[in-house]
Amino acid sequence: MNESGSAGSKGVIVCADDFAIHASASMGIAKLAQMGRISATSAMVLSPRWAQDAALLQDLHGQLDVGLHLDWTSDFALAAGHGLPLGAAMRRALLGGFDRAQASAVIERQLDAFEAHWLAPPDFVDGHQHVQQFAGIREALVATLVRRYGSHAVKPYLRISRAPPGLADLKSRVIGWMGASALAAIAARADLAMARGLFGIYDFDGGPAHYAALMTGWLAHAPTGAILMCHPAQAAEPEDAIGIARAQEFAYLASPDFVHALQQAKVTVVRGRDVTPPLKSAGD
Repeated sequence: MNESGSAGSKGVIVCADDFAIHASASMGIAKLAQMGRISATSAMVLSPRWAQDAALLQDLHGQLDVGLHLDWTSDFALAAGHGLPLGAAMRRALLGGFDRAQASAVIERQLDAFEAHWLAPPDFVDGHQHVQQFAGIREALVATLVRRYGSHAVKPYLRISRAPPGLADLKSRVIGWMGASALAAIAARADLAMARGLFGIYDFDGGPAHYAALMTGWLAHAPTGAILMCHPAQAAEPEDAIGIARAQEFAYLASPDFVHALQQAKVTVVRGRDVTPPLKSAGD
């Protein structure tokens, strides 16, 4: 998968979050994957759409990283009985952390739901609203991944929600402060690979020109092995709080402008297994 076409370019994972959150997101993400504009997507397996929407990606087995979007804060998680609003989840993480045994059970159920319809382990694990790095959840997640996949030749890699140098703003700093370094340290001790940073964080405001300008800046500073996070959908869903932003992201990522931006920044869209760093340097 190579959308930049430049020799000596930087390899970046382009990951579309929230697969299966609704039909428009699933269809838009599948289309971008078929176009080669993204190299990964993370699935919300608590959504009732996951069982049917997984079929949209079946032809891309082995070409696209498909991961688990670990969920504690969506309406799906609330309906499942373990969910909390984001603010409450952040407070729990900061005031003692989540119960590890309970977190392990929730993680196991979501991994089971992922494998039931993808028929393979996840290529990676990240988190809806970055819950994968919250205290209690992060320890349970690493332990669960080692227990389930420790004997596998290729284990799932982890998203570390920490902005690379030159790309940190206030929102990304708050996200990283919620446990990025702690998760990276735990994962390194457990011999789990991880992506080298996360970018694409913004407030979902502004029009198409604003998103294009942000992308130019992000790609200029992107290091090899980092994840460009996006949230595309074919159209804005009325009940989706970021529906307009999703549609704008899809339009940009599907356009020649994105290809040109990749070429200008000498960035290549790659799968995570090609750029996840050696464990000894994962926390650098």
